[in-house]
Amino acid sequence: MRPRRAIVVLMSVQGQTVRDITSLMRVSEDYVRDVIHAFNERGFDALDPKWSGGRPRAITERGREHVHLIARTSPAD
Repeated sequence: MRPRRAIVVLMSVQGQTVRDITSLMRVSEDYVRDVIHAFNERGFDALDPKWSGGRPRAITERGREHVHLIARTSPAD
């Protein structure tokens, strides 16, 4: 992920067009534009994005420990 984003930025700096980058890297134009805009806004931090996708956890850490305890208990107990 990180090397691909870095290559997109490097190609852009070298004067390649978005269309050229998409055809060489086999990515969408939206991806290229998103990477370039993120790099312009955040610099090198944009090469390693911190995505946090998905739903928030529905179970707490304490509840998770309780489930583990139950799962490790023998059925006779």
